Amino acid sequence: MTNNRKFEIVKDEFRKNPNIDIQLPQRATEKSACYDFYSPCDCTVKPNQVAKIWTDVKANMDNDNVLLLQIRSSMGGTWELNNVQGIIDADYFENENNDGNIGIFLKNVSNLTQTINKGDKICQGMFTYYLTTVDDEPISKKRIGGFGSSGK
Repeated sequence: MTNNRKFEIVKDEFRKNPNIDIQLPQRATEKSACYDFYSPCDCTVKPNQVAKIWTDVKANMDNDNVLLLQIRSSMGGTWELNNVQGIIDADYFENENNDGNIGIFLKNVSNLTQTINKGDKICQGMFTYYLTTVDDEPISKKRIGGFGSSGK
């Protein structure tokens, strides 16, 4: 087991927010389990609409790791992740479609128009290990893309 977990900025050609300083995710305290992700831009979202925020951040991790994305508890009741929980696989890093750019899709679940400002904490991510159920699974397919690349 090695420890290759780190966040990086995606390559320039895959950035959705060019010419903006990107803040890499970080933990708020020494005992925080999760890394806070920051919005690289301002956006205003009407009730029941979704903000698609590309962080321009990618996550490198060991093959038996996954990065789980959750809404921050302080945002509950106003926002939710559009897919409820984000799962970032180890092989999403540096994929050919978007270099592993982590997109966070936030849904405004309140009755009021909401604003996200550049630099706001918009979700939290936790690295964890996972196990497969069968040691000899005959899976040899490699990721060749980003969102939805493993099929429907």
